[in-house]
Amino acid sequence: QLQTSGGGLVQPGGSLRLSCAPSGRTFSSYAMGWFRQAPGKEREFVAAIAGGSGRTTYARSVYRRFTISRDNAKYTIYLQMNSLRPEDTAVYYCAATSGTALPPGEAKYFDHWGQGTQVTVSS
Repeated sequence: QLQTSGGGLVQPGGSLRLSCAPSGRTFSSYAMGWFRQAPGKEREFVAAIAGGSGRTTYARSVYRRFTISRDNAKYTIYLQMNSLRPEDTAVYYCAATSGTALPPGEAKYFDHWGQGTQVTVSS
């Protein structure tokens, strides 16, 4: 239900933009977020955006480097990733809640998940 795209290979210091577009169910009014999982590590929160207010929250590790945004007309959310570092390498997942409020940065608050897209930061 959540189609994720935009991953790839990028050099350190580079940028990528991930997109997440729902199919079928309309997620335009729901809070949504991004998580990531590196090999051998647990899935971790990256960023989230509320449904109505558009308020955002970020993990400390990505704050001021990543920006989450949404285009409700296109039913799409984005994760703009700048100043990428090798430690940002992971599979990135889009996720949606079932409400509009900005959720805590924990996977248990998200009900719907995309398939994931690989981001590799390497020279």
